[in-house]
Amino acid sequence: MANTTSGTTTFDKTFAIDEIIEEAFERIGQQNVAGYQLKNARRTLNILLQEWGNRGIHYWEIDELDMDLIEGQAEYDFFRSSDDGTSAVSTPASVFGMSDVLEAQLRSNRTSTDQSDSPMTKVDRSTYAGFSNKLSKGTPNQYWVERFIDKVTIHIYPTPDSTNASKDMHFFFIKRIQDVGDYTNATDVPFRFVPCMVSGLAYYLSMKYMPQMTQATKLIYEDEFARALAEDGSASSTHITPKAYYPGA
Repeated sequence: MANTTSGTTTFDKTFAIDEIIEEAFERIGQQNVAGYQLKNARRTLNILLQEWGNRGIHYWEIDELDMDLIEGQAEYDFFRSSDDGTSAVSTPASVFGMSDVLEAQLRSNRTSTDQSDSPMTKVDRSTYAGFSNKLSKGTPNQYWVERFIDKVTIHIYPTPDSTNASKDMHFFFIKRIQDVGDYTNATDVPFRFVPCMVSGLAYYLSMKYMPQMTQATKLIYEDEFARALAEDGSASSTHITPKAYYPGA
């Protein structure tokens, strides 16, 4: 007789903040934590997730949009939150929490079957600063992403002329990982990153509560993170072509 299984795959969805904190504390030998320790661990978890933003691209936080272009306009803002300002007009609308732009295209006929994309080149600050007339009009083919505390500003060059103002800038962007919410909330983290999230929190907490375990928990955390990051990639098809070998040739 076959064993009965749960039939569910939602552990990461129901793994609440208080349980994550409890698991991390248990890994450093701390049990029955409450009060300030819970508050402290919740803050530390937020810091850990922000540290992940400095570690590279996380594919679950990549999204795409079509930004409306305006004739003669060079700068387009995307704010951290609605409290900071109104983001540029785009589809989907009201995009907040953008961290960076990965790649972009100038898109014609967005909703038509004869849609067409032209690549746009991402440049650095020095290159953009070298453009003599940043308000010159034409067909946008380059952009620079300027990152502030409360927003991301996309500078495009040249600015759209009357012909190109009807087009869109289509691009893929990285979103910031959402903040840790209430203790009963789940995290904005996919299942493959759950082990390293718990290990990372245990490592961070060990520095405060069990410094003698810091080195060991750090090694576990880095090992878990490396495995999760490898699994988080976007794999492509692999094609193997055998090489013909003719003896004596």
